[in-house]
Amino acid sequence: MATKYYIGTSGWHYEHWRGDFYPRDLPKTRWLEFYARQFNTVELNNSFYRLPTENAFANWENATPSDFIFAVKVSRFITHIKRLKDTSEALEKFLSRARLLGNKLGPLLYQLPSNMKNDAVRLEDFLKILPDGLRHVFEFRHDSWFDDKTYALLRRYGAGLCLYDMPDFTTPVLATANFAYVRFHGSRALYSSGYTDRELESWAENIKKLKISTVYVYFNNDAGGFAVPNAQMLRGLLE
Repeated sequence: MATKYYIGTSGWHYEHWRGDFYPRDLPKTRWLEFYARQFNTVELNNSFYRLPTENAFANWENATPSDFIFAVKVSRFITHIKRLKDTSEALEKFLSRARLLGNKLGPLLYQLPSNMKNDAVRLEDFLKILPDGLRHVFEFRHDSWFDDKTYALLRRYGAGLCLYDMPDFTTPVLATANFAYVRFHGSRALYSSGYTDRELESWAENIKKLKISTVYVYFNNDAGGFAVPNAQMLRGLLE
């Protein structure tokens, strides 16, 4: 079975993309519609800072093609303030809103804070309350999480390990679920540097070696507009 690739950027509403990606005369209200003609997925990251309204989710669903996929970054209230503990009510509220995307709802990304060290008990307690039928992905920012016990725990619950690259750290390239999730934060300067063709060629080879059914990839190096050409380049290498 051929691997299905969903490749896009982390967010789309960037004023500095006007003229380079978006036509200068295109109203912002039509940016998502334009974006969705170029890419088949986007990572919603404003949902990390505050919960979007029901109307926002409905409008995003209406503005995109039927086969478009939204990855949704889960609220920092759950990951950074509550730190995965006592989150049942907040999680239920967040997911009820995200589900308004319908069949376009893709993976849910839980990015943990950089000062949150490995705590397998807390992680498993959280994994136990996650509903079935959704794809859950964890981005660990403290290097103590990257060990075989963590990978085994994620596999037990069918949760994904977020693979990512940033200037001072690159995760192991492996899959803990039947899908993979990859984020590119910048190769030399965080969020504001592009990837060379050679770097992307190397990543493409490593991603292919995972040999799984679905791969989601998002470029978070939006400053300078690097995310768009990098995503287009990697898409060409993989597809």
